Amino acid sequence: MLQAQAKSQAKTTAEQIAKYADMFSAMGTEARLRIMQLLLSAHPQGMVVGEIQEELDIPSSTLSHHLDKLRNEGLVQVCRESTFLRYTANTDALQEILQFLYSECCTRNKALKPQDIIQICR
Repeated sequence: MLQAQAKSQAKTTAEQIAKYADMFSAMGTEARLRIMQLLLSAHPQGMVVGEIQEELDIPSSTLSHHLDKLRNEGLVQVCRESTFLRYTANTDALQEILQFLYSECCTRNKALKPQDIIQICR
C-alpha cells in the first residue's frame, strides 16, 4: 500500500514538474517575459492587445502567437470586451510556480533563507 502511494506521489510530482517546465518554457523568450512584466505592472485590470502592442512594439501576428503560448500554459487569462481582448496575468499560476521553487530552495535544502526571498520581493 505504501509503495503504491509513493508511486502515485512520484507521478504527481513528475506531472507537476512537467507542467512547471512548460510554464517556464512559455516565459523563456524575451518578448514573452516582457509581456508578463507588462501585464503584472497593469494588474489587476490588465491590458487590451493594442495597448500591449503599442507598449512593446511587437507586430500583431507575433504578439498573438506569444499571447496564445502564455494563455495555453495558464500564465495569462483573456476576456473579450466588445471587439477587444483584455489580457491579465494569472497571478495564481505565478504564485504556484514560485511556491514550487520556494519549497525546493528554502524549505527542503535551505539554500536560501525565507526572509531573503521576501526582501527581494519588496
